Amino acid sequence: MPYFDAASSAPPHPVARQALLAALDEGWGDPARLYREGRRARLLLDAARQTAADAVGCRPDELVFTASGTRAVHQGVAGALAGRRRVGRGLVVSAVEHSSVLHAATAHTVAGGTVTEVGVDRTGRVAPTAYADALRGSAEPVALACLQSANHEVGTEQPVADVAEVCRGAGVPLLVDAAQSLGWGRVEGGWSLLTASAHKWGGPAGVGLLVVRKGVRFAPQGPVDERESGRSAGFENIPAIVAAAASLRAVRAEAESEALRLRGLVDRIRTRVPELVPDVEVVGDPTRRLPHLVTFSCLYVDGESLLHGLDRAEFAVSSGSSCTSSTLTPSHVLRAMGVLSEGNVRVSLPVGTAEADVELFLELLPGIVSAVRAKLGAPTGWESASVRGPRADGAAPSGVADAPGAQSSAAADAAGGGAKDGGGARSDGGVGAGGGVESRGGAGADAREEAPALTVDALGKRCPLPVIELAKVIEDVPVGAVVAVLADDDAARLDIPAWCDMRGQEYVGERAARRGAAYWVRRR
Repeated sequence: MPYFDAASSAPPHPVARQALLAALDEGWGDPARLYREGRRARLLLDAARQTAADAVGCRPDELVFTASGTRAVHQGVAGALAGRRRVGRGLVVSAVEHSSVLHAATAHTVAGGTVTEVGVDRTGRVAPTAYADALRGSAEPVALACLQSANHEVGTEQPVADVAEVCRGAGVPLLVDAAQSLGWGRVEGGWSLLTASAHKWGGPAGVGLLVVRKGVRFAPQGPVDERESGRSAGFENIPAIVAAAASLRAVRAEAESEALRLRGLVDRIRTRVPELVPDVEVVGDPTRRLPHLVTFSCLYVDGESLLHGLDRAEFAVSSGSSCTSSTLTPSHVLRAMGVLSEGNVRVSLPVGTAEADVELFLELLPGIVSAVRAKLGAPTGWESASVRGPRADGAAPSGVADAPGAQSSAAADAAGGGAKDGGGARSDGGVGAGGGVESRGGAGADAREEAPALTVDALGKRCPLPVIELAKVIEDVPVGAVVAVLADDDAARLDIPAWCDMRGQEYVGERAARRGAAYWVRRR
């Protein structure tokens, strides 16, 4: 079964297994003791720390091992904020950080601190100037800034060195989450703290790295003991730590050649998927990205059904679609980027992926997508792109209320309330405050004074059904007329504007409704 989900957890590297088994025999003693078994364990631990420090590019005494990458993030954020509490309680993060960073930010807010979120462009990349604005505009003096080295969902690499320079100029330490990129190379720039997770590069789960540069104020929080410089309490899992360090050294030795090979396979997927499957959006930066990861979203597709279809074809992939998560909300990364979220597939190739497996994936994907669309009653790519005139009999399609005539409750909902502005997906890379969806399109103000030509009642329906219903009726109204879509699935707030961008229609904006929201789209 081809495994294409290395970004979640990479398959164990053969070196990791060998090192783990050897260390189980030699490294079970207490490294804090002076007898033979303790000295042997200490030698293994010190050697692993030196190996990891060489890979990171730091001093061995700046690096400690933690129980996981998530623990490293929480300990790093909490310790840095506590160490600089006299400076202020402001925290700056990007909108596309890993959930561990965002959860740490939430904990900081609950404790009385302030958090400023920096937006991204449609490729998922932050602008260094946006970080500069956030540092200057924070409600409180900023104690810490956080930025991932590369995004875990779309692969976009971040301008860490430039942001680090901005932070240095403001006197603010920068914590870098390097979980996705450390296996491929060092994180350049003047960062102050760094975290990583061994199972992302083929080491064992349960080992994280936390690096705190000399001179950075840091006050460990939570349980504290004498181990790991007082920054990570508990008995060190020396066999797993040894395996993590050995596998990091091994994957780094292969990184240059394997990155070149996998980048070629990913380029093939990026190019051929839109050619083979209609109505697909490939997301993420096309060049400044991780070599092994590609993400695309398919219109009119239920992400969970798509993943099940790929699983039946024996392909293991992941998704940021809301229907594949327990939260029933779209991926915060895709939402911040303002791109389509439903029918989302992330392919992350592990080291050693065979070219034949990629070719088989490309061969089977179109049929799997078509089957899911057919099951949902979605229009095919060429049907949704065709130009159809209004229905000859003037009747509204099924599930649609004719707004200008007798006002149905759905049509009344669609016409009521004012358009919401700001706070949604941004394309300027600025600092976002969260909330609704930006009104877009030059005719938006005029549209607030007119009634929709058609109202689609998609209340109670999960995406992609509201988008499918919109696609079926958009060409049943005259050019320039408005279709309103009533929906109460949060994903519609992202997917309807994204559909407009992909299909060349005008997204007018969002209006309040008695239930859910009304999304106005003007036919072009």
